[in-house]
Amino acid sequence: MLLRARQPVTLRDWWTHRLVGEAAPTRVTLTWRAVVRSCARTLPAPRSTPFTFGYLIVLLGTTLVLRFADPVVTAKLLQLSSTDAHNLWRRPLVSLLSSALWLEDGGWLAYALIFTIALAPLERRFGPGRTAIVFFSGHVLATLATEVPVMLLISGGVLPTTASRWLDIGVSYGFFTTAGALVFLLRGRLRITALVVMELFIAVVWLSDSPGSLDSVVTVLGHACAAHFGLFYWGPRLRARREPASDGCDTREFAEPGPDGT
Repeated sequence: MLLRARQPVTLRDWWTHRLVGEAAPTRVTLTWRAVVRSCARTLPAPRSTPFTFGYLIVLLGTTLVLRFADPVVTAKLLQLSSTDAHNLWRRPLVSLLSSALWLEDGGWLAYALIFTIALAPLERRFGPGRTAIVFFSGHVLATLATEVPVMLLISGGVLPTTASRWLDIGVSYGFFTTAGALVFLLRGRLRITALVVMELFIAVVWLSDSPGSLDSVVTVLGHACAAHFGLFYWGPRLRARREPASDGCDTREFAEPGPDGT
């Protein structure tokens, strides 16, 4: 049973316990040094969060390619990587994998913050392997769930053939899947608040990007599918298979010694 900590704990340790629904330590050191140290320790790092850190490095590399490479070359790369109906029909595996290597708007810093909040905590608790599975399963499922109907509508003559060629790249489906899983791992009012924030964020992204266009509708449906896949599928499974945190945060330090002193 987790009881009151015998010594001060960092903000990151408190947040890790809060995310996974465990009793958080009640005494947190709030000195400037502790705050700065805790904030620094939440950043992705090669040892504590290798998947998150490595993925951000890859995204930084592809973002720099889009920024400095020949526009003709980058346009071709994005076209080949897009998970639109045309590419999914002709080269599904290549497009599904390569589409998650690019950021369409080039906002790497924003995604670094998002990954720090929604991906790194999951990896610290459940390890890089399971985190990668959660991320990419949501990316693949949401892509297929939104693009396969488009392919069927094009085949049936409901949509024009031009609907099969549009730029569909990015990591948002994977991010929303991990965010949904984290929301489930929260408890009480914090879970409700996080759920409302996530749903509002999906709506804001949709309304800010030509909400009446086909690609915007497909994208918002993908975001909703990914978020609720993480919430209702991965969330319960991760809670049932809690593993020791992989970042060295040992929960035993918050436990009271047993009768035998252990």
